[in-house]
Amino acid sequence: MNIQQYFDFCLAKKGVTEHFPFDEDTLVFKVGGKMFALSSLSEWEKGNPSVNLKCDPDKAEELRAEYDGINPGWHMSKTHWNTVKINADVPDKLLKELITDSYGLVFKSLTKKLQAEIGN
Repeated sequence: MNIQQYFDFCLAKKGVTEHFPFDEDTLVFKVGGKMFALSSLSEWEKGNPSVNLKCDPDKAEELRAEYDGINPGWHMSKTHWNTVKINADVPDKLLKELITDSYGLVFKSLTKKLQAEIGN
């Protein structure tokens, strides 16, 4: 997956917005004002792309055990976030599933009113 594919995949989800709340390097995708994916643009440029994604804690542990490219979330809650190294041993299909799962977890945490406004 390249940066454009990642960007397009995240933005294609309903209600998603892009932000740089921390600095000019960290691209954050949000739904309903809450983060579901974040990544360093400079690391993409250096050839070391990764993305932090929210994950069910039990599934997070399983994924970390199965894939070298999935680790506890860097600078995030290690229980609820994974850092996924892109183009490592994690297939693009799985990466897309993990992005979708992260989006879904965050979407479900939104108020019913906000969920209805987004219309997912």
